[in-house]
Amino acid sequence: MTKAEQQAFLKQLKLDYRQILINYFTTDAKLKDKIDKFINTVFSANIPVPQIIEIHMELIDEFSQQLKLEGRSEESLLDYRLTLIDILAHLCELYRCSLPK
Repeated sequence: MTKAEQQAFLKQLKLDYRQILINYFTTDAKLKDKIDKFINTVFSANIPVPQIIEIHMELIDEFSQQLKLEGRSEESLLDYRLTLIDILAHLCELYRCSLPK
């Protein structure tokens, strides 16, 4: 991939993860599919775990800034650590299943 293609890919990945974060605590029936698609994309593109964590932290920082602007507490964002744990657990399971026995 060219540098521009990589940047576009990472931007789309961040947008996909943003949607997962926004809908994580809702009753969105398609959330599991979105998570699976995200995990498969990350796995196929060989994205390192630290980069996923970086995307998560960037988005949480953006949400935090928005909440501060609105004069609201950002304490609820701590719950979104569960989203990151869930994503990483799914990714670990995919890596585990891909290892030859």
